[in-house]
Amino acid sequence: MALTGSRERPTTRPRASAPDWRRPAWLDATGEWFRDRVRLLESPLATHHVLLGTTAMLVVIGLVMVLSSSSVEALTEYGTPYYFFRKQAIFAVLGAVVLLVASRVPARAWQRLALPALFATAFLQLLIFVPGIGKEVGGNRNWIQVGGFQAQPSEAAKIALVLALALALSRRQEVLHEPAKLAAAMVPSVGLTIGLVLLSRDLGTALIMMAVVVVMLWVAGIPARWFALAGGIGGLVAALAVLSSTNRRHRVQDWLSGSTDSAQAIQGLSWQPVQGKYALASGGWWGLGLGASREKWSWLPEAHNDFIFAIIGEELGLPGTLTILVLFGVLALATLRLVRRSQTLYAKLAVAGFAAWILGQAGLNIAVVLSLLPVIGVPLPLISYGGSALVLTLLGVGVLLSFARAEPGAPEAIRARESVVARSLAVLPQRTPKRTRPTRGSK
Repeated sequence: MALTGSRERPTTRPRASAPDWRRPAWLDATGEWFRDRVRLLESPLATHHVLLGTTAMLVVIGLVMVLSSSSVEALTEYGTPYYFFRKQAIFAVLGAVVLLVASRVPARAWQRLALPALFATAFLQLLIFVPGIGKEVGGNRNWIQVGGFQAQPSEAAKIALVLALALALSRRQEVLHEPAKLAAAMVPSVGLTIGLVLLSRDLGTALIMMAVVVVMLWVAGIPARWFALAGGIGGLVAALAVLSSTNRRHRVQDWLSGSTDSAQAIQGLSWQPVQGKYALASGGWWGLGLGASREKWSWLPEAHNDFIFAIIGEELGLPGTLTILVLFGVLALATLRLVRRSQTLYAKLAVAGFAAWILGQAGLNIAVVLSLLPVIGVPLPLISYGGSALVLTLLGVGVLLSFARAEPGAPEAIRARESVVARSLAVLPQRTPKRTRPTRGSK
C-alpha cells in the first residue's frame, strides 16, 4: 500500500504562564515593623529604655502576684485581703520616685557617694546588735526596728559594696595583679559589708554579696588562677556558716538526702520545699488561673515572699514562669550591653556589680524553689513582698539608668529630645492678658 502522506506531529498548546507571586501586604508591614524595632536598638538610649521597661514589667507582675499570693493570709490575720498589697504598692511608688531621682544623678557623682554610703550602711548594720533595735527573723538577726519602722540594712549594704569596691578597684587598676595590694584594696569595702552580714548570720545575703565580688573582680581583669583560691576561701566560709547553725545544717542534710515521704519529716524543715514543688506540679502546663492557687491557703510558708515563684508556676503555669525568666534574661542582656558601652572602668565595675546582685539573687531564689539548692531565704528581686528590698533594688536600677544616660551619644540624644519637647510646647497658643479699661480719673 502506498502511504497517503507523512505523519504530522501533534500540536501542543502553549502553557499558560504562572502569575507572578507577590508578597501580601501584611507580610511587608510585619517585616517593616521588625526592622523598625531592630533600628531602635541602635539608639544610644536603647539600654536605658530596655532597663526601665523590663523593670516596670517585673514590678507590675510582682504587685499582681503579691495580691494573689497574700490575700488569704492577709484576710485571716488583718481582716482584709489587700493588707500586704497596699503596703507593697506604697513601697513601689516610693521606689519609683527613688529610681527617678537616682537616674538623674550624674554618673560621676556615684564615685563621691561610695565612701559615705559604705560608712552609713556599716553603721546601720551595727545597729542590728543593739538590744531593742535589732530583730531576729527566721534565725537570722538581720533586721532593725525603731517604732513602727522596720528595715533590713543588708539590702543597703549590697549597694554600698558595689559602689565602694568599684571605687577601690578602679583607683588601683595598675596594681591589681599584686595579691597583697589587691587584698588591701578590698578589705575596707568587703569587711564592712560582707563581714558584718556574716556576723548577723545571714548566709543567703552573704553568698549573693560574695558572688558580686567575684563578678567585679572578673571584670577588673584579675588573673583567672586567683579565682580558684578565692573559691576555696568562699567555700570554707560557707561551710563554717552552715556547720555553726543547726537550722542550716538540717536544711542542707534534707536537701542532700532528698525529700522523704514520712509525715514527720515533711512537716519539719522539708515542709516548705515540698509544698513549693506541690505548687509547681499542680500548676501543670497552663496553671490553675490567676488567684486560684491552693498552696496559698496556709499550706506554703512565705508564699508571697521567698516562694512567690512557686505560686506563679501554680497559677500561671509554664508561660508565667517562662515570662519571668525571659524578663530577667532581657535585663541581663541590657546590663551586658551597658558594661560593654561604658567608657570608664568604674562604670563597668559598678554595672557588673549591680547586675550580679539582681540576677544572681533571682537565680538563687528560683533554684531554691526548684529544689536545686537548699532553702537559703532570699526573695525574688522586684517581685517578692518586702518594702525595703523593693525600694533598694529600684535604687540599684536607678544607678544603672544613671550610667545608661552617660553612654556614648546618650547625653546628646537626651538634649535633642528635650529640645524637641520645648519646641513642641512653644507652638501652643498662649493666653494673652486681658486689657483693662482705664477707670475714670486715671491717666
